[in-house]
Amino acid sequence: MKLGIGQDSHVPRYQAIRNLPKTSKKAPVPRRTGFLTRFFQFTLVLLLVAAAAGALGAYALYSYLEPQLPDIEVLRDVRYQMPMSIYTKSGKLIAQFGEKKREPLNFEQIPQTVVDAFLAAEDDRFFDHPGVDYQGLARAAVLFARTGEKRQGGSTITMQVARNFFLSSEKTFFRKLKEIMLAMKIESKLPKRQILELYLNKIYFGHHAYGVEAAAQVYYGKHVSELSLAEVAMIAGLPKAPSAFNPLANPERALIRRDYVLKRMQTLGRITDAQYREAIAEPVNASLHTVTVEFYAPYVAEMVRGEMYAQYGEDAYVNGYKVYTTVDERLQNEAKKAVRDALHDYDERHGYRGAKKQLDLRKIRSEAEWDEQLAGAERLGDTIAGLVTAVSDTAAEVYLGQSQRTTLAWDGVRWARKYINADATGAYPRSVKEVLKPGDIVRLRSNQDGAMVLAQVPAVEGSLVSLDPSSGAILAIVGGYDWNHSKFNRATQSRRQPGSGFKPILYTAALEKGFTPASVVNDAPFVFYDPAVEGGVWKPQNFGGKFYGPTRLRVALAKSRNLVSIRLLREVGLKRTIETAKKFGFTQDELPRSLSLALGSGTATPLRMAQAYSAFANGGFRVEPYIIEKILRQNGETLYEATPSVACADCTGDSIVRGNLAPRVMSPQVHYMMHSMLQDVVRIGTATRAMSLGRADLAGKTGTTNDQRDTWFNGYTPSLVTICWMGFDSYQPLGEGETGGHSALPMWIAYMREALRDVPEKSFDVPEGLTTVRIDPGSGLLAPAGSSRGVFEIFPSERVPKYYAAPAVSERHSEGEAGAASAGGEPAPPRQERAAKSLESLF
Repeated sequence: MKLGIGQDSHVPRYQAIRNLPKTSKKAPVPRRTGFLTRFFQFTLVLLLVAAAAGALGAYALYSYLEPQLPDIEVLRDVRYQMPMSIYTKSGKLIAQFGEKKREPLNFEQIPQTVVDAFLAAEDDRFFDHPGVDYQGLARAAVLFARTGEKRQGGSTITMQVARNFFLSSEKTFFRKLKEIMLAMKIESKLPKRQILELYLNKIYFGHHAYGVEAAAQVYYGKHVSELSLAEVAMIAGLPKAPSAFNPLANPERALIRRDYVLKRMQTLGRITDAQYREAIAEPVNASLHTVTVEFYAPYVAEMVRGEMYAQYGEDAYVNGYKVYTTVDERLQNEAKKAVRDALHDYDERHGYRGAKKQLDLRKIRSEAEWDEQLAGAERLGDTIAGLVTAVSDTAAEVYLGQSQRTTLAWDGVRWARKYINADATGAYPRSVKEVLKPGDIVRLRSNQDGAMVLAQVPAVEGSLVSLDPSSGAILAIVGGYDWNHSKFNRATQSRRQPGSGFKPILYTAALEKGFTPASVVNDAPFVFYDPAVEGGVWKPQNFGGKFYGPTRLRVALAKSRNLVSIRLLREVGLKRTIETAKKFGFTQDELPRSLSLALGSGTATPLRMAQAYSAFANGGFRVEPYIIEKILRQNGETLYEATPSVACADCTGDSIVRGNLAPRVMSPQVHYMMHSMLQDVVRIGTATRAMSLGRADLAGKTGTTNDQRDTWFNGYTPSLVTICWMGFDSYQPLGEGETGGHSALPMWIAYMREALRDVPEKSFDVPEGLTTVRIDPGSGLLAPAGSSRGVFEIFPSERVPKYYAAPAVSERHSEGEAGAASAGGEPAPPRQERAAKSLESLF
């Protein structure tokens, strides 16, 4: 019986155990191996679960955020926020409105150096990553974990595009996730070049400049294609911190940043060592450059800005609209000059008001101190400030600032009588010393010969409006002496009494009712009860206080006879006259319901008067003044183009290219008669000075209001309507003798002389239904046979006189009228507030 465990049963038990194989000693090992296996299995499962949970969480987060992401398709047709630009008719820039300066470029227009500089500064792996630079993000995460600070962010150009176009500037975890998701989405839809184009046109560079082209213009006054390598690097360094690295505010830090960008370009092989050395040696030469205005017309710019804001609100300032006006540059310049010259002429007629400031030259001796004193005296209109440093009997030495000097000769000072009031001046000076003293701060301007003369900023104001009567297009408009002196636009905002300039409206109503130019109305005293007037009685008079008896309407209008106009209004009727005025463009609140309306006691802006007189100039049609010709979107598409109603007596609907036919406000027959009467205002009436222009197609009407507070000339040819006004903003009188023919007409003549240069004369054809006959000038009846005083007059065919004037009466009346015609004069209507309200019941 075998009792052992092996072959040799006689071997002792312990010996048998010792002789067992070595593996028999590690019997517990299988149990530990199983434990490790299970541990690794558990860890793997845990990792898989975590990964699944992470993926599920990421999917859930994506599902939550994805619907909130904007549609990146809008990037295919981006409309950048750009300022509104306003241009003349020919395309010269007048002004820009809007804070954001931007000039978008196509990628092909961006120099390769600019692309290289921005990639070196912001994202050198831009063309390699899918919108998110995972290496950069990893570096940023590690750095944040180690230091707790965010020193480099790994934000790619695509991520910046996502942030700038779609996201807010808040720094949150969810916003960053949205930024990453959007960047990847953008990269999947758009090519790299388009993404880079979006970035370079959108990014902010400080000083309201957005995009590389705007930055180049703001900091260097150049196009981006004209920048040097150093200038490109300076701009490329700005987006990281536009304030901290701004070359204007912090040139030292800007230089460090610029040189960093250049070094990066060198390291990446984008520039050579020689280019690098040359660029870092270039000094910082940035300076602030504002937009270059090519044509200065601030009253025009503000008019257009107001209209655009009324139409488009705040969008007007950010949508990049290009607004082309109707303004003609040559005419606008001539209008400005005419207004300023007329105001200076008036100012000099009424005397010198003296130096505004006087310095003690014993205490203030150096040019630096003089410059400091002159610094606050900006150029206004045609005048510049200067300091009188020495005076003799025949001349004065004047320091103009910045080491500039001039001599003021006696001829430039002799006008300077002392101003006393609007009606009085002192005697003419006998020497320069009577006018000026050393230490006087004065104003000077150049005269027509280029010599410097003593001047002052006019206290009086004026305005001018010039229209194309066929369409209402505003060709020139000046709202005052100088925009910097006063931003109030008197051409469009100042509602003044038109005075006798309103009379042609009344006369039109009279002709429509059946009166003729030969109708006779008595020019005799007229008294009305009016409690609003001192003494309770209104006694209207002609200018000069004379009365001329029975007067034909043609002569009454030419000589501006007040009493004829008042009687005519009573005959025509207030209601009919007001309705006629409304057809010309006047509104109800501009037309008082009283007899004083005959003398122009209502209100009107110069622009309103231009609209009204356009009807006389264009054949009898009402046009609407306008100044915006067309509006283009930033991509060049036409947003708006004016289609004005046009005046055309011979046109049919099919022959009008743009717009509609303007409505008629008077028949061709009434228009022709009115036009011929308004021509006589120039030929024999209160505006004969206009005959100096040597044209036969001039017509118009002077206007002067009560106490000479407003003076007007409303004149035209069939090609051009121009309204000139002069007065004080305070409504104080202009002074004795300052009538429309004396104050406003010279402004009109000066402008029209240039405006009508090379413009051929035009006339109106006599319409059917009118007849010209020879009449007695005193009675308006047919001239008797053998009379030597007969004149030709126009009549509607059915209104031709049927009777002849008695020979003796004809001779007597014609002689009396000849004397009256030479006297003439301007009317002085009462102020609107003194209108005879008690007379309203008569109408």
